[in-house]
Amino acid sequence: QDAEVVRTRDPQRLAQCDVVVDVGGEYDPKRHRYDHHQRSFTQSMQSLRPDKPWTTKLSSAGLVYCHFGSQILAGLLGQPEDGPVVTALYDKLYENFVEEIDAIDNGIAQAEGEPRYAITTTLSARVGHLNPRWNDPDQDTEVG
Repeated sequence: QDAEVVRTRDPQRLAQCDVVVDVGGEYDPKRHRYDHHQRSFTQSMQSLRPDKPWTTKLSSAGLVYCHFGSQILAGLLGQPEDGPVVTALYDKLYENFVEEIDAIDNGIAQAEGEPRYAITTTLSARVGHLNPRWNDPDQDTEVG
């Protein structure tokens, strides 16, 4: 909650970080490294959590969700992490939100015939909503 967010690709700075996401070229949950940009990386929700059906290759967002999503939802809802409410919400959020991010970030087409996943909006649209509107008096794009 009180963590400092650092945006860098500098390996020396990354080595000093407690958690590294989407950079650094390494996936090591024991050391809190959550990058998916290695040729050897093939992890999916199903490969990391065999009780889950999704086989879409995880992005860094999916890795963080896979490892911490249930814990965060349980804390927000005041429900047990392994309870039916958290389990149902975790699955729905992955299937209807995070899986799309994983697929788009990994360049996975939605379909080769039958769609593999649903697109309810695009990642670009989500980021675009953070930009100021054309008539907003404050046009600072860094604020969003």
